[in-house]
Amino acid sequence: QVQLVESGGGLVQPGGSLRLSCAASGSITSINRMGWYRQAPGKQRELVAQITGGGITNIADSVKGRFTISRVNAANKVYLQMNSLKPEDTAVYYCNADELWVAGRRYLETWGQGTLVTVSS
Repeated sequence: QVQLVESGGGLVQPGGSLRLSCAASGSITSINRMGWYRQAPGKQRELVAQITGGGITNIADSVKGRFTISRVNAANKVYLQMNSLKPEDTAVYYCNADELWVAGRRYLETWGQGTLVTVSS
């Protein structure tokens, strides 16, 4: 069984920083893209940042220049460094793997349980 487990959320003041971590567990052979999505109250889930196994990134315009995504392939981990946080960044942040392989079986769109980030003074 494959699981994505996030950590690192919490309460931070505007202008502060947080680092989210996500670890994929299971006998994983490979993962295509890993990324972070977020969902604020009353809004649809949106892509924040995504990274391929080769390190190519896709960052949402709303966080470009403030958030950085990185990945350690050997450990099946992905990170989101969030700087200069704003109240509008408040949301539940979800880790995602768009395609991963375990013992010859393909899994699409695997999600973590989410971690809450609250930006408030």
